[in-house]
Amino acid sequence: MSQQSSATATRPVTVDAAGFVLGALGVLAFSMSLPATRVAVHELDPWFVAFGRAVGAGLLAWAYLRATRAPRPTAHQWRRLSVVALGVVVGFPLFTSLALTSQTAAHGAVVVCLLPAMTAVFAVLRAGERPSPRFWAAAGAGLLAVLTFIGASGAVRGGLSWADLYLLLAIVLCGLGYAEGGVLARELGGARTICWALLLSLPVTVAVTLAAAVADPPRAGGHAWLSFAYLTVVSMFLGFFAWYAGLARGGIARVGQIQLAQPVLTLLWSALLLSETVTPAALLAALVVLACVVLTQRTRAAAR
Repeated sequence: MSQQSSATATRPVTVDAAGFVLGALGVLAFSMSLPATRVAVHELDPWFVAFGRAVGAGLLAWAYLRATRAPRPTAHQWRRLSVVALGVVVGFPLFTSLALTSQTAAHGAVVVCLLPAMTAVFAVLRAGERPSPRFWAAAGAGLLAVLTFIGASGAVRGGLSWADLYLLLAIVLCGLGYAEGGVLARELGGARTICWALLLSLPVTVAVTLAAAVADPPRAGGHAWLSFAYLTVVSMFLGFFAWYAGLARGGIARVGQIQLAQPVLTLLWSALLLSETVTPAALLAALVVLACVVLTQRTRAAAR
């Protein structure tokens, strides 16, 4: 890896199909994260799942950065990468792992509905974007459609629990990590942004993983390890290549709304992999969400 500064001209936000496609690929990769986490923590310690996957992804990141001879970030970029690491390398994996030890992936999908709105809020606070009223109206309609669908499907029962609080904290930290990473990706590129964040986190993730492995030696069947591998390679590593590149190209608030499709995709994955029935209501919700996503992509966002 080269020692020279990576300070480069910030890439402008453009409205193009590439940003949408890249963002959609990222959401597709992430849509399996909650089911895979649920399977993994059924047999493995949640701390081991959360931090162990970051260790594996961090080693892949080191290999990628070395192979591409990526220039090192500046001191200012390192500070911003620590925010990315807090949100998407540590915060979201840890709190979703803790939550899904006692809750279902379908229940977690409800809280994920809040992630696009949280990402848009941090796009205003951290990236200086100014979505239009039409954007907020379309985003709110999509959020309402998904919440109505999941509530009507019976995926959520009971009151607020510790698992819900863990999920809410995960969403707040993830929205922050998405927005900060989207801004940094305009300077570093999507792949290098997540790779440097993973590398920065390695001292912490390795220490916690070793401690968790000593306290509760990992023993699991093939399904749990396969889910752990998916979380490591796809959810924590490759998915961010496309996701951060999409946020950088298409705007954080706008492209972030593609996540509205993620809860519905999560339930559809459950139907395909677990033979659960897909109801007509699910198909209707998917069409409504798709329409709302299209509307958010057609709005303009003013830069501060």
